[in-house]
Amino acid sequence: MDYIELNITVTPRNPWAEILIAELAEFDFESFVETDYGIQAYAPATIGDVSILLESTSVASNKDVVLSKEINIIPQKNWNAEWEASFEPVLVDTRLAIIAPFHDQQAFENRKRIVIQPQMSFGTGHHQTTYLMSQLLLNLSKVPKHVLDMGTGTGVLAILAEKLGAADILAVDIEPWSVENTIENVKRNNCIHIQSREGDIDVVKENNFGLILANINKNILKSHLSHYAEICQKDGLLFLSGFFASDVPEMEAAANQVGFVLLETLEKETWAAMKLIKQ
Repeated sequence: MDYIELNITVTPRNPWAEILIAELAEFDFESFVETDYGIQAYAPATIGDVSILLESTSVASNKDVVLSKEINIIPQKNWNAEWEASFEPVLVDTRLAIIAPFHDQQAFENRKRIVIQPQMSFGTGHHQTTYLMSQLLLNLSKVPKHVLDMGTGTGVLAILAEKLGAADILAVDIEPWSVENTIENVKRNNCIHIQSREGDIDVVKENNFGLILANINKNILKSHLSHYAEICQKDGLLFLSGFFASDVPEMEAAANQVGFVLLETLEKETWAAMKLIKQ
């Protein structure tokens, strides 16, 4: 399948480039690269008229923002080569390296390592929210045994949870390619405690999770919160990300309504992650 590369110049760049990424992600754009002038957004060529999708965003309709775009078609073969060639290791503090199979693993032997086949998703670790969620996991003195990774992407957080001690992990994503890639990455990292499942929150029949990881977008998270409350054990933890720091008060209020209390917030480049506990 061919892909569309949408090069967008955003003036002023901040904070509108970040907001535009969040809005285009809801239209099934699969990958984003931040540039000095704005963003590059990638989607399957079957997505439809990207000009119409771009014009429907709140950023495009904002009179204080000027957008200009360039649209390119990238053949599948060329896309894969380009993506892999540009894939850089992701270093989370001094504790974790998210790398590709073609990177020199010995160069990162002083860190925990997760090997991920590059794919077009936030889940590679390059996006700020995956970085923040990884930080929250690394900060735990002990990771609960029973973990749900909702919206797993490429399985990075599920794999990290197992490497930190979790022994029963369910990794769920609505996208079939994500489930396939998670299965591949689980094997690549020699994990044995991760089950990958395709679907939305309704396919999660298990309960009594000690930790729920959900790095999706704000609207989906809010719609899931009551379900998270039902399947999370008392004093269980909920890590949320996929929204901006300015959304934290709204997310905290919604979480409070179903019994979660905010313990900690981390921020990176206008994005946020929240650590909550079920009372």
